[in-house]
Amino acid sequence: MTKKSGLGRGLAALIGDEVVAPAPVAPVATETAKDSELHRLPVDALTPGALQPRRHFDAQALTDLANSLKNNGILQPLLVRPTGQTGQYEIVAGERRWRAAQQAQLHEVPVIVRELSDRDALEIALVENIQRADLNPIEEAEGYARLMEGFSYTQEKLAAAVGRSRPHIANTLRLLTAPPALQEHLISGALAAGHVRVLLGHNDAEQLAARAVKEGLSVRALEQLAGQKTTGRTSTSHTSQKSADIRALEKSLGDALGLKVEIIHRGESGKISVAYRTLAQLEDVIRRLR
Repeated sequence: MTKKSGLGRGLAALIGDEVVAPAPVAPVATETAKDSELHRLPVDALTPGALQPRRHFDAQALTDLANSLKNNGILQPLLVRPTGQTGQYEIVAGERRWRAAQQAQLHEVPVIVRELSDRDALEIALVENIQRADLNPIEEAEGYARLMEGFSYTQEKLAAAVGRSRPHIANTLRLLTAPPALQEHLISGALAAGHVRVLLGHNDAEQLAARAVKEGLSVRALEQLAGQKTTGRTSTSHTSQKSADIRALEKSLGDALGLKVEIIHRGESGKISVAYRTLAQLEDVIRRLR
């Protein structure tokens, strides 16, 4: 399928910027649904998207939305694509509204029907969730990884497609290297992405994460605590000898590359090391150096 422009704008690029009220929508037969037109479909004719990056739905938020739908209806249609099974459609964007509609006991929902490739379906679903801030950091990272691994996206192309910077993409992907316990803290919202990035590669990551959750530590406080722990483990390590300027330079370079950077400086000489997780990240560093 030819790549469509404007996906980075999300659903507005597909159905227009105006909010669509449900009242004017006329029912149509599912067999005659014309691509990109507004229709109403039974809720049981829809199934969650297999490529949906969002896996966690807040129960109370769904209840609140369901109560709103009872009074106001669904103000923005769902985006769906045919499944290949007669009368059945897969949700590309809008699963939360579909779940709330079921809870509100609505029988039909407004939809836009489009023929979409798996690649475009995943990209659109990811963009919509990012724009609504619906994804936790791990879901966002997994969505990026699926586009890169399954559809040959580079970080630059992915950044352009979803409207994020390349360093943001790289930093988010790094979260997938965190231990499972830290990822669970991200998913639950107990820790922010900044907390976890501070602890990546730290020997006491899980213990420090638990303390950060218990004491409500800020990212800066956790960074200081992690540095103290590192110094305490080995007083002769180069980490304990680093000045604030060297640490700031490591952070600046790391943010620019989206990778962990370490500077070992002794006297007038030293070395810089860059840790990468995938060949794509290595190729990106080599390209920049060239």
